[in-house]
Amino acid sequence: MSGTAAGDELTVVHLMRHGEVHNPDGILYGRLPDYHLSELGRQMADRVAEHLSRRDVTHVVASPLDRAQETATPIAKAHGLDLATDGRLIEAGNVFEGKTFGVGDGALKNPDNWKHLVNPFKPSWGEPYIEQVVRMMGALDAAKEAARGHEAVCVSHQLPIWIVRSFVEKRRLWHDPRKRQCTLASLTSFTYRGDKIVSVGYSEPARDLVPAHLLAGAKPVKGRNKGNGKAFGA
Repeated sequence: MSGTAAGDELTVVHLMRHGEVHNPDGILYGRLPDYHLSELGRQMADRVAEHLSRRDVTHVVASPLDRAQETATPIAKAHGLDLATDGRLIEAGNVFEGKTFGVGDGALKNPDNWKHLVNPFKPSWGEPYIEQVVRMMGALDAAKEAARGHEAVCVSHQLPIWIVRSFVEKRRLWHDPRKRQCTLASLTSFTYRGDKIVSVGYSEPARDLVPAHLLAGAKPVKGRNKGNGKAFGA
């Protein structure tokens, strides 16, 4: 962006949610290793790579988790870039990691779980929202510096993406998870003028590949539904 004063250059940082994960048992996989993209998830990653192929992307970075790395790889390859890793982009911690925990599976009726559900504002079952904001804002800032005057892609996970967007847009951090606007393989795009975020955009380049029940705002599917690709711990 020649001719633009150093403090006025525009930089775009895209926070991308990874593609669909192979998870036939409906586990809330959280930060567990060895949860990889499904075939459909790989198609989503390729679709977004194609969508971004003509953009001025100069930096691609991902959460260390397998599904994020696999989503970011075709994007980095399309631009001839090395894929970087930033641990701050990782999924939120959750005490229910490794378990099934969804609508209709009886988890809310189990007394052993009640002690983790007492405070939805923090939340009491996982990594505090404010801690997610701090690390995600740090990751955004690092990506902005790495791609200053150009564009960066950061592949992360639904909850941290939604929380940092809510913070930037001055919404409360506690929320109804069913109403997050952060569909699989979506892009939440932060535009900086200099060091200040001046706008936030949202797009779904792979929307036609996303199962209807996983689109933003869709009603959750009751039960475990093996094989349907439910996005536990997404």
